[in-house]
Amino acid sequence: MALISLTLAACGETDNATERFVIPPGATVGAIAETLAVNGILRRPRLFSLYVRLKGADDDIKAGTYELARNSGWSESLETLVAGRVVTIAVTVPEGWTLRQIAKRMAPIAGIPVDSAARRLLNPELSNSLAAPGPTLEGYLFPETYRFAPGVRLESIAGILFERYKTAWTAARRAALDSLGMSERELITLASIVQAEARWEEEMPLISAVYHNRLRRRMRLQADPTVQYALGSRRSRLLFADIESVADNPYNTYTHSGLPPGPIGAPGLAAIDAALHPASVRYLYFVARPDGKHEFSRSLVEHNRKIQEIRRARRQTGG
Repeated sequence: MALISLTLAACGETDNATERFVIPPGATVGAIAETLAVNGILRRPRLFSLYVRLKGADDDIKAGTYELARNSGWSESLETLVAGRVVTIAVTVPEGWTLRQIAKRMAPIAGIPVDSAARRLLNPELSNSLAAPGPTLEGYLFPETYRFAPGVRLESIAGILFERYKTAWTAARRAALDSLGMSERELITLASIVQAEARWEEEMPLISAVYHNRLRRRMRLQADPTVQYALGSRRSRLLFADIESVADNPYNTYTHSGLPPGPIGAPGLAAIDAALHPASVRYLYFVARPDGKHEFSRSLVEHNRKIQEIRRARRQTGG
């Protein structure tokens, strides 16, 4: 008779209302049953505890944050807890974001202060532990939408994003990298600059070509986004005073030759592919138009002329 009562109680009757609750690590079956009862998920917590033991699931319930309908019943409740179907939060990492920006989005999920999240993500030891190209994880946490359970460790989040980054390196992309004679860090550094410069995806191969051409000629890249990275903030217009203020910073490509020490943000696949496959052009310069697209030039004389044309157009339109 008791077994029949347990079976009937296991079925339950759900309603539309749901309750969110937390099962802490190491919680006993009795404590879990009381939590479910307090939240209206089930009745008779003592009988539920017996039901769990009869099912042999005493040690199978996973800790975490859950959401169940009121009066879900024992069977559904236990199945959810044993399967670990915890509540997850969707979080998007946009293309081009820096580790500091990613830290702001991930800190609430990990339940830690933003400053602490930024320090931990920027720590070279974390990069080394994941065998990332370095010098930190900057550029290697892949931009995409993910789902995480509240309270997940920040290092676990970083590991998942880095593993997604590694899947981007297909055999074809590795072969393209080898043909360029660049290291993975150099390629992703270049891709991150292309990502920061381009507002239009179709221009990425052209922007990439400019930087590849400059590197071959040993010209300084003079990439504004690298100076902004050194400054620690994005600015709509970069002034000479800004460049001079971070003249000694190795990320300042106006004052330092070659690529900076590492990426300046997280490039997406389009930027990575553009860095791997630059357009076959001889451009060495580009300047942004008001609409975000660029004018490309092969000589400094042509480049300066286009700058003046854009400035005149802006004055005429009041921009």
